[in-house]
Amino acid sequence: MSREQIDAAIKRHADFETLYDRPYEDKKKVRVAGPFTVESLSPHRSLAFGGEQETRGETEAAKDADAPSFEQSILDNLTAAGIQNGRRKERIRFASFETYAGQYIQAVGERATDEEDEAPSRIGVAIGPQYGTVSASFIKNAAREANRDGAIDLLAILGFAYDPQVTGVTEDDGITVETTDEGFANVASVRKLGRVPVLMVRMNVDLLMGEALKKTGAGNLFTVFGEPDIEVATTDDDRVVVDLRGVDVYDPTTGEVRSNDTGHIALWMIDTNYNEESFFVRDCYFTGDNDPYRRLKTALKADIDPDAWASLNATTSRPFAKPTTGKIAVKVINDYGDEVMKVFEVQ
Repeated sequence: MSREQIDAAIKRHADFETLYDRPYEDKKKVRVAGPFTVESLSPHRSLAFGGEQETRGETEAAKDADAPSFEQSILDNLTAAGIQNGRRKERIRFASFETYAGQYIQAVGERATDEEDEAPSRIGVAIGPQYGTVSASFIKNAAREANRDGAIDLLAILGFAYDPQVTGVTEDDGITVETTDEGFANVASVRKLGRVPVLMVRMNVDLLMGEALKKTGAGNLFTVFGEPDIEVATTDDDRVVVDLRGVDVYDPTTGEVRSNDTGHIALWMIDTNYNEESFFVRDCYFTGDNDPYRRLKTALKADIDPDAWASLNATTSRPFAKPTTGKIAVKVINDYGDEVMKVFEVQ
């Protein structure tokens, strides 16, 4: 409010005057979104100081010595919920857990299987940081630890978020990447170090509630989101085009990877000039079966440009200029809200 408006309010001798939160309403406009917040784990880390300062987790644990540790709380929920890929019948169920005295692996679970099930029966569990992202080096070191054990059949890396470099862990890092020709696209399979397959599992942020979260096993607390199959090409006029071909889906019940189409992808975004520090959404595309945003188009009516919308409801991006940073980043989000990001070098 201006000074004159404040003076006028005082002159009216009002007992109470609201000077804020009085928006102007325009009934002709269509509201397409309500209030929302954006939360994210920081991709940055702080190097440890020489004095080994106490972490936030250690401070919280010191307040209640009888409270279960973060790792134990995760294992308790993992026992109740298991690991799934979004499909009801495709889930890894655990019969029991035993502690593991490793630097990266906290426990080894005995899988509850049927007689005809040939999937891995002993699964190592490596839990990522409580407040941070899982790095590529963490995965490589945990995989080497599982390989040295000799009795672990599958390694599950649990994390709330993963560094973009994780999807770039390939043969150059000593990890083999198998492929499958099922479906219409060749997609990356389960990563391995030696003989041990490595499965990346995304934890639901609800697990940060600790003991306040009921262990019913009903929620999607631990899910596997397959790696997207993406092709980056250059046009004749030296511009870049990104093509999203599909997503591989890991079946926890059989240990196999199959190739799926883009029907279960809600949206995908491109940072056309990725600087390795922040992801800026410069291009955004909405996919999914049966045109999921049909109701939004109906509500907006004449405000929608059909040609412009057709270019957004696509799995092939519009051409864009080559990045000055030499890199682009592509982030894919499925119907369950799980996301994965891949970084590509573009010369």
